Amino acid sequence: MRFRSVASLCCLVVGCVMSLRDVVAEDFLVHRFERQQLTEVYFSEGANFGDINKDGKPDVVHGPLWFEGPEFTKQHEIYDPKPQNRDGYSGNFFTWVYDFTGDGWNDLVSVGLPGSPAKLYVNPGKNVAEAPHWQTRDVFNGVGNESPQFVNLVGDAQPELVCNHTGKFGYATFDVMKPDQPWVWHAISEQVGEYPFGHGLGVGDINGDGRQDVIWKGGWYEQPQSVEGDPLWTSHKFQFAGPGGADMFAYDVDGDGDNDVITSLAAHTYGLAWFEQTKEGDAISFKKHVIVGDKAEESPYGILFTEPHAVALIDMDGDGLKDIVTGKTYWSHHRQSPMWDAGARGQEKQTQRRSTGCRTSPTANPASVGN
Repeated sequence: MRFRSVASLCCLVVGCVMSLRDVVAEDFLVHRFERQQLTEVYFSEGANFGDINKDGKPDVVHGPLWFEGPEFTKQHEIYDPKPQNRDGYSGNFFTWVYDFTGDGWNDLVSVGLPGSPAKLYVNPGKNVAEAPHWQTRDVFNGVGNESPQFVNLVGDAQPELVCNHTGKFGYATFDVMKPDQPWVWHAISEQVGEYPFGHGLGVGDINGDGRQDVIWKGGWYEQPQSVEGDPLWTSHKFQFAGPGGADMFAYDVDGDGDNDVITSLAAHTYGLAWFEQTKEGDAISFKKHVIVGDKAEESPYGILFTEPHAVALIDMDGDGLKDIVTGKTYWSHHRQSPMWDAGARGQEKQTQRRSTGCRTSPTANPASVGN
């Protein structure tokens, strides 16, 4: 379940290893990134960014530390920075940056091992760079799934924490005017299990009704017209992945006007695919398109890597199309995964739409992002 063992300036790019066979050079472009290592110490499984000191510049957060942007050479403690055991898992997996207390300063909420509580770290404010350790408290117990999402799910004024809690999918809400109060859970599904270590979760509008749905490896939950009274959401079953991957996305990959689904297939072994939305009448289904499989020959570009335990979707090259950023998450299961010792290297999949159809082509970053 490891996400990243070393914080790097390029927080979105996780590692990968490539095996390229006969490839026409003009078919893909190598994007190179300058790597800036912030620490050699394993403190956290993940990293994030946001403006911590209100100087208008993004800072990097890695477990107990934050690094001042844009140079990222000054580090400050959030809590006691204890190095973690590389043969085990960290007590910090995810961190989200947001003004949870409504005072104008970005705070942090972190989650550790799946099933552990969400912890609020309160930004001390004006003297944050010189302040002692931040005040902290648990705000929600039992955050399950290895890809929880902090996103505006229900169209209100602030994001929600989307996860699995005690075997049910749903979301937790908070009140910035009452930051001392526990977060409130809203279940959207019946009991499905997958707790606490389920793989694969995302948010996006599957059916084009303008409302965000919840996607998981076994299908999707359709958001109703109103969420008042916490109704259960309609379940639509489809097996996107067996073991399940990581972050999942609804995006119009092929440009035909409806949203498809992008997901890694197995967080600790092989696979990345997009699922083309198809319809028979009003019934929605999907057709699988493999981007990276478990053999090099399954990829149009001969690419092979394992452990795609984190996925991002962002326009990397400014062409107006979102690209897939993923790769090998080094030591996600320590020495258990295939190719576990292959190192970590960055991988971007460029989305291209052509008259002959849609394809994703590799734009590999050869610079290692963490070992």
